[in-house]
Amino acid sequence: MDAVALRERLRAEALAMGFDVFGVAPVHADVRADYFRQWIADGMHGDMAWLAKNPDRRTDATRVLPEARSIIVVGLNYYQPHPPAAYRIAKYALGADYHDVMLRRLKKLCGVMRALGGDQKPYVDTGPVLEKPLAAEAGLGWQGKSTILLQRGFGTWLFLGVILTTLELEPSAKEPNRCGTCTRCLDACPTAAIVAPYQLDARRCLAYLTIEHDGPIPEEFRRPLGDRVFGCDECLDVCPWNRWAQATQEARFAPRALPVLRETLAWTEEQFVEHFRGTPVKRLGLRRWQRNALTVLGNTGTATDLPAVRALLGHADPMVAEHAAWAERELVTRV
Repeated sequence: MDAVALRERLRAEALAMGFDVFGVAPVHADVRADYFRQWIADGMHGDMAWLAKNPDRRTDATRVLPEARSIIVVGLNYYQPHPPAAYRIAKYALGADYHDVMLRRLKKLCGVMRALGGDQKPYVDTGPVLEKPLAAEAGLGWQGKSTILLQRGFGTWLFLGVILTTLELEPSAKEPNRCGTCTRCLDACPTAAIVAPYQLDARRCLAYLTIEHDGPIPEEFRRPLGDRVFGCDECLDVCPWNRWAQATQEARFAPRALPVLRETLAWTEEQFVEHFRGTPVKRLGLRRWQRNALTVLGNTGTATDLPAVRALLGHADPMVAEHAAWAERELVTRV
């Protein structure tokens, strides 16, 4: 099989496995390496120290798999309307953990490729690859001004998976940038985390602050957090390309029932793990969930929530206790 026929054979296999889009990037794809290194140097990655490790591996696939000849990128649509609730969790985390769903399919695709003579390394977020610029290089779409990958058929709602392979595949045609003069994502960001087109300062991003950040949420960002307990979809939601968004066909991404927020403040670690088992929220841990929940209740709660908030004023974890004190002050002032 020549490089084009092999690519199309693997595209058909990937789509049959349930992936929604498929593309191939050259092994030495342009992943905006200079921008990435400067972004790290400027500290915009915040507490995500792993991003600063081995930058050469992240920007050169042959440092990971020396015999690599091609890079496959696949996407899986996860869009669904947000369920009615008193608070919000980012859409990607409403159902089953996408790492598990994606990686299982990637390994199956790798099995097909192995039978064709290839050696592969698959990744879903956790490997030394820059998924979004690679997806753009593989023709899946383009990186928007929010830095999110935009795709004409699915908008902003794609999980991405990457396979480094020794198979020689014809690269896919790239998509032009179609953002034009639109600045809706920049205008909508509650904390001005998109500091310029195509530049995100994670330290200001509510998704980073509620998920990756381990310490207290800085006070200047607590009121802008609003009702978001885990993540933020603001810059995704407003993108005009989402007018063509389609509901996901993956049943495991269907939203799970959300608990009453004030009741979660009294949970044990075991109760937290049991409720969020198999979802992306589980890795947050109880103390950071309590931090986020207290901030949201400070913003949106009622007098009914005060006893649950006050019960954490003497919490053994100083971060939780401080957020409880902040939430109490906000609630008392407002209600």
